[in-house]
Amino acid sequence: MSRVGKYPVEIPAGVQIAVAAGVLTAKGRLGEQKLPLSDLVEVTIETSRVVVKPRSNETRNRMMWGTTRAIVAAMVKGVSAGYVKSLEITGTGYRAAVQGQNLEINLGFSHPVIYPVPAGIKITCERPTSIKVEGVDKRLVGQVASEIRAFRPPEPYKGKGARYTDETIRRKEGKKK
Repeated sequence: MSRVGKYPVEIPAGVQIAVAAGVLTAKGRLGEQKLPLSDLVEVTIETSRVVVKPRSNETRNRMMWGTTRAIVAAMVKGVSAGYVKSLEITGTGYRAAVQGQNLEINLGFSHPVIYPVPAGIKITCERPTSIKVEGVDKRLVGQVASEIRAFRPPEPYKGKGARYTDETIRRKEGKKK
């Protein structure tokens, strides 16, 4: 029995879920998402919940049971509330700014890093040292934030670089005399 899959996904007010031709569609106030469903699981909609069940008791079906339920829950939350990842830039002269459809980041290189913002993602910079990534797709928001962080990950001696706001950096002691 899947610990995740056995719980139905509650549908909040303002979200419509539809299953047609093997595709689950979620529409909400922030947007729309589609999920092609696997033949290994069966998805049904009951009153105000989505129920996911495996078609048989084979291992592969049970694996997809929990995975599909988790993806459906992420879609429902994404179209109703959305996802946000915040990054903080630390270092002398390090800053970021959104210019049109590009994020321009100065991270101590000889040139600014230009990152094109993908479709479905909104990036804002309230301060020159903070970046906020927002969107309806949980996977895409995390991927974009990870790519921005990868340009200059935080180093352990001074803590310079791009890091998530909730991330703690393990600091190392410097040279001794």
